[in-house]
Amino acid sequence: MNSSHDDAAAARATWRALIDALKAERSDCAAPRPVRAMADEVARASLAVLFAQFAHPSRLGAAGVEAEAAHLEAVLRAVITPLVPEGTANDVVATFLGTLPAVRDALLLDAQAITSGDPAAGSLDEVIIAYPGFLATAIHRVSHELYKLQVPLFPRVLSEWAHRETGIDIHPGAEIGAGFAIDHGTGVVIGETSTIGDRVRIYQGVTLGALAVSKKLANRKRHPTIGDDVVIYANATILGGNTVVGDGSVIGGNVWLTTSVPPRSVVQFQSTVEKRQEDDGIEWHI
Repeated sequence: MNSSHDDAAAARATWRALIDALKAERSDCAAPRPVRAMADEVARASLAVLFAQFAHPSRLGAAGVEAEAAHLEAVLRAVITPLVPEGTANDVVATFLGTLPAVRDALLLDAQAITSGDPAAGSLDEVIIAYPGFLATAIHRVSHELYKLQVPLFPRVLSEWAHRETGIDIHPGAEIGAGFAIDHGTGVVIGETSTIGDRVRIYQGVTLGALAVSKKLANRKRHPTIGDDVVIYANATILGGNTVVGDGSVIGGNVWLTTSVPPRSVVQFQSTVEKRQEDDGIEWHI
């Protein structure tokens, strides 16, 4: 009984010591902003401004556009101000907002590419509202503009919001061309220095990654370059900053690719078929 009492007292003392240490740490700095929560708000506000399908129910009419725009500008300024050099937040926000017309044009091309390429897509509205590939691409194109403006931290937090929503992980630094289509999407990973051409389509589980993970490579191109009009099927893995997939190529499912291929290549995983032995002990299969 005494031992148990002593253990509890020691635990309380340890807990109190942690509280005191955290108080001392926070007394030396301003309270951090709830950046993750604000990423949720900025993501939803960006979508609401760009597409009526995401607008708040009270802001659906034409008059609501001004309200959505004002909300986006306010929440963006609130989250960016503590992150960028003092006195620059207004210019960063203004420059970012000036990119949104081009972002919207690009996203309409993305939505059209999905609609025209997926027999299951009934309409542009369906793609914009329901398709995770479109949502992930939309947030990527927004976060990429903030990344280019050298806003620290927040573009990555914004991209992780999309990752949580869709299962698609696109680093905000990746450069993606026009008419990009992600079909299904779950498990897609696109690294920071990836470059993707125009009219590229990729399926679920695709990785555009690095060959090695080392901090020494932080300032080098580590992820592949994908040409125009390339299709990459499910669970293909393409690695390396020097790896280039030529225009018009098709990369088959489950391919592991670490070297470049010329334009109009077809790269396939070769499966094998073997006859089962009698009584081989396998009682089930998928």
